Amino acid sequence: MAMPHSPSPPPAASVWPDLAGRLVDGGHVLPVRVYYEDTDFSGVVYHASYLRFFERGRTDFLRLLGIGHAAMAAGGFGSARAFAVRSMTLDFRRPATIDDVLEVTTRRAELTGARIVLDQAIARAGEVLVTAAVTVAVIDGDGRPCRLPPAIRERLG
Repeated sequence: MAMPHSPSPPPAASVWPDLAGRLVDGGHVLPVRVYYEDTDFSGVVYHASYLRFFERGRTDFLRLLGIGHAAMAAGGFGSARAFAVRSMTLDFRRPATIDDVLEVTTRRAELTGARIVLDQAIARAGEVLVTAAVTVAVIDGDGRPCRLPPAIRERLG
């Protein structure tokens, strides 16, 4: 006996509306919990873990603006196929520890012909722990820099 066809599950965004964080005036906020895997032997967040937290913030900021990585890779934005971090400056002020709930904020600081500069911060209960200034270049399918497509420029406003 064949099982009746069941409908596809609803998109994750309708089940978990804040899974990708939320857009706020002038940027994006993503909550992140610190897990054991994010820490060193002492329970303090390992410095490289902050890079992953910042990446998640940037990715979800772009996703909520309608600039998803999969759509870019598939050619949905013309010759622009990906974003590549060109430079990043970090300032570690205070440590986060296991089980902390952090907020990763991302704001567009500058938009030029082929790159985006983002200001990011990770805070715990309003106290800024780490900041990052990130320059992201837009690259084509061959890995060469290309100009920001109008659709991306418009969405980043």
